[in-house]
Amino acid sequence: MLRLIAGATERLLPAWLHRALLPLAHRLRHRWRRWRRVPIEGCAVVIENGAGEILLLRHSYGPPAWMLPGGGIAKGERPALAARREIAEELAMALDRLDPVAVLSEEISGSPHTAHVFAATSRDRPRPDRREVIEARFFPLAALPEPLGPRTASRIAAWQAGRRPG
Repeated sequence: MLRLIAGATERLLPAWLHRALLPLAHRLRHRWRRWRRVPIEGCAVVIENGAGEILLLRHSYGPPAWMLPGGGIAKGERPALAARREIAEELAMALDRLDPVAVLSEEISGSPHTAHVFAATSRDRPRPDRREVIEARFFPLAALPEPLGPRTASRIAAWQAGRRPG
């Protein structure tokens, strides 16, 4: 239901208004999760380009930090499909390869969170939707920008530990 509302909102509201309302929606979702403590599932994707750099992005809401692309997994949705959907929706990118590398137990907004971490490659250039994602860039692993999101470093470490060469 929320996805239907979000989809309708994207089609009906101009991008600037959508972007202006996202911080309020983010705060409300944060408070709801803190109150309900319902387990949630999400995905994070470490996307490498041909130069071995990884993609990080900044959202129009929440803390002004660099994060891995990804998002929520809908009830009944497979994590890999959610990962591909999120990347297509927010960055207009197709993934050449997508491999699961880790499943992490975390906490987000006081709720238990299961994060499915994937390794991916893409030849596409990110094209942020300018609604949720305001900036997306590839960075060398040795020169990641600051600040990183609160769970970004641990997810990158899980990717490094779980990725397969080649």
